[in-house]
Amino acid sequence: MSVDNKVVGMMDGHEVSQRDVEAMADEAEAGYDVGKLKRRGGRRRMGSAPAEVVPVRIDPELKAAIDARAAADSSSTSEVIREALRRFLEVA
Repeated sequence: MSVDNKVVGMMDGHEVSQRDVEAMADEAEAGYDVGKLKRRGGRRRMGSAPAEVVPVRIDPELKAAIDARAAADSSSTSEVIREALRRFLEVA
């Protein structure tokens, strides 16, 4: 297989050449020491078990109010909704 320096994509804002791809493939084929790999964060737990996504329909006026509250609190839409439900249901 011939190796040229043709650009094949982007990684972290830098061009990745075919030569780069082949070097990464060679490194992967040689194997990795799993103990040296960086651990990725992931989402923090919310409560005693993994969180569940619950789809809910919200009218435009309520959505606007939620968005305004989230912006005012430097928060997210989800955080505002969770806090409102906790207060309404009187749950910690």
